[in-house]
Amino acid sequence: VQLVESGGELVQAGGSLRLSCVGYGRTFGAYAMGWFRQAPGKERDFVAAISWSGGTTYYADSVKGRFTISRDNNKNSVYLQMNNLEPEDTAVYYCATGDYQSTMEHDYNYWGQGTQVTVSS
Repeated sequence: VQLVESGGELVQAGGSLRLSCVGYGRTFGAYAMGWFRQAPGKERDFVAAISWSGGTTYYADSVKGRFTISRDNNKNSVYLQMNNLEPEDTAVYYCATGDYQSTMEHDYNYWGQGTQVTVSS
């Protein structure tokens, strides 16, 4: 099982990015997916999660109204659309898969290697 993130880059504050995560080795359409992030010197934090069907989503308070999680099960992919980015969003972003949508790291079984998002002020 492998998750591969992409789409991270340097962007100015107020800009947008779309992160992608493709899964290999598993039928990801049967599992929940989540995005987490880790800023330098800080613990990894929950960002967003989505149920296997896409019908249920959760967001961290800090990103509500700015970020949108979505998925395309035909492509074994999950996405994170990030709008109105702030310097505080700078972090390595990880996607993960688990049995159900959760805000907790330990509920996810497999993780990607991460993609760097840097927001300049």
